[in-house]
Amino acid sequence: MTVAAVLVLAAAAYLLVRVLLRLAPMTMAIIAALLLAALIGPLTERFKRWGLPATVAALSGVIGLLALLAGVSYLIGRRATSELDDLRAQVVEGLDRLRQSALDTLPGIDDRRLDEITAAAADAARRALPSPVAGATSAAEFLASALLAVFLLFFFLRDGEQMWCWLVRLIRSPRAERVDRAGRSGWHTLSAYTHGTAAVAAVDAIGIGAALFVLKVPLALSLAVLTFVSAFVPIVGATVAGAAAALVTLVTNGPRDALIVIAAVVIVQQLEGNLLQPLVMRRAIRLHPVVTLLAVTAGTLAAGVAGALIAVPICAVVYHATLGYRSDRLEEEPPHDTDARGPDDEHAPAGDRPGESETAPSPEHRVTQAHAGQAASRGRV
Repeated sequence: MTVAAVLVLAAAAYLLVRVLLRLAPMTMAIIAALLLAALIGPLTERFKRWGLPATVAALSGVIGLLALLAGVSYLIGRRATSELDDLRAQVVEGLDRLRQSALDTLPGIDDRRLDEITAAAADAARRALPSPVAGATSAAEFLASALLAVFLLFFFLRDGEQMWCWLVRLIRSPRAERVDRAGRSGWHTLSAYTHGTAAVAAVDAIGIGAALFVLKVPLALSLAVLTFVSAFVPIVGATVAGAAAALVTLVTNGPRDALIVIAAVVIVQQLEGNLLQPLVMRRAIRLHPVVTLLAVTAGTLAAGVAGALIAVPICAVVYHATLGYRSDRLEEEPPHDTDARGPDDEHAPAGDRPGESETAPSPEHRVTQAHAGQAASRGRV
């Protein structure tokens, strides 16, 4: 019976993954909206506590996020445009310098052979690029997914609590409260992951970006933003961004500055791995590095860069949701959950506690009336 249940669950999970991959644009829009809601949700909740209506608070969060993204894109585009002429000349000069270095140091390489290698690499890069039709289709899908993610983000911020309680009420079974507890535990994990990853990514971007600015590397701001975004891919993201920064520095500024950038990348990554990750992320994820690496690899193979971005948070959420389902209360219970009882009421009979009757309310009723984090900790299964 147990083996059959495992096989059924495995088959259901396989079919679910296939369906989600088939609906990849919609799936990525939903996941992106959830990640952004977990990131800026505390801000909109604070707005609500200050007395703003839920619609205004959610709209403020969405507009603020879009304004931030638009401002960063404008700064990057403006700076890149102003540096374009100088960058073109520096790239040509750097490529000539690298060509001459290759001719001087590599045995058996002459001008003709190097030209053949360069032409083959350029031809391979052209073949790897999508066709104009495929590129236009991908751009249209990305734009549609982005718009869907923005709309979903607004409704998640405004009605997230009500939507979750509605889903829990649909279960209508003694396990409804366990499902509620699992969902809230997973959401706490997702929120902690997004905030921790954003803090680590900001440190990476500031550290590597400062070295690029000091060395006056072209597109230093763009490379700093690339470092910030890449840091959301655990283990490999910061390495790839550091390699890109070192390569640009090598082409534009020369080998000496490239070595300095590599040293800065190594120092920042050591600081992140030995100090920031244990302090900020260990409590949020609690996944072994092997599990993290396998999750990133599987996500990359399944959905490319997008899969690498979402693989680790999905694993962390599933793990903590499972723990929340099996436990008697949320792992991180809000401190105000017990403010309605005094120390003498903790062990009192149900009918003698203030505000409680002898007949406990149903899980559905408690979920409907509770605030976030309180519905699971007050009931009994």
